[in-house]
Amino acid sequence: MLSTSCKLVIMFIMNNNFLPTNQSSKRKLTEQQETFLSALATTAKGDINLALQEAGYSSTSKSKVIDSLKDEIVDVATKILAKSAPRASQKLVEILESDDPIPQVNAKLQAAQTLLDRVGVAKRDKVDVNHTVSSGIFIIPQKEELIDVTAEEVTDEKE
Repeated sequence: MLSTSCKLVIMFIMNNNFLPTNQSSKRKLTEQQETFLSALATTAKGDINLALQEAGYSSTSKSKVIDSLKDEIVDVATKILAKSAPRASQKLVEILESDDPIPQVNAKLQAAQTLLDRVGVAKRDKVDVNHTVSSGIFIIPQKEELIDVTAEEVTDEKE
């Protein structure tokens, strides 16, 4: 089993590119769409309006662009969080090891924990499931084959 720090390094290496790379549903993006996603992750710092502007979209196309690229936008956001995970881990360790008072320590600690929870590096809850059977297994015999029968009309000959 890999240590947490090793997992973080692997995630950082795998997520150093902000553009979507989902292999199962990879679709061809236009140059304008790629520019938008790249700007969203870098120069626009998450500001969709600024990223739209940098990619050359009109201000009225915001909802259409978001609808068509929603999966890719979520992918970019996930990669940004994954890229920040090593820094959040380091901040947790610094807070733990520091003897000096740290300004806003509670806010920093909560932010680091939240970020790590969102990228999947979180404490694991173990659930112990034990089931005791109080009775035996009841086996039902196989059903007999049904016979297809058609009914015939019967008339009484005495009449």
